[in-house]
Amino acid sequence: MRHRTGHARGAEALEWVTTLAQQLRLITMTTYSGPARLILADGTRVAGMASLSTNQRGGLSGWGGTFRPDQASTDLRNTDDELQLELPYEQIGAVAVTNVRKLLATQVLMSLVGRGPAPF
Repeated sequence: MRHRTGHARGAEALEWVTTLAQQLRLITMTTYSGPARLILADGTRVAGMASLSTNQRGGLSGWGGTFRPDQASTDLRNTDDELQLELPYEQIGAVAVTNVRKLLATQVLMSLVGRGPAPF
């Protein structure tokens, strides 16, 4: 009888681990943090630092993050939806700005949402 109880517990534990492994396969995340350039609609390139991540859950996938330009300008605060983010080695992804927040008198932090495949 003892053997069966131990076997039942082992089977339950194995089922729990299998279920957890299946759930973890559904959530995948990749990140990038480093230099980047925001390409404005007119082709102007703005240097700065990006912090990005991808997120995949089941059939849904997306990416986004933040961009902190080296120098804030009026052009950045009046951006439109035709933007691209360029990472090192000419990896480029389309982005939209969802929020621009002032950090200091001369710095801003831009929240981005990616469109299409992530460039990292």
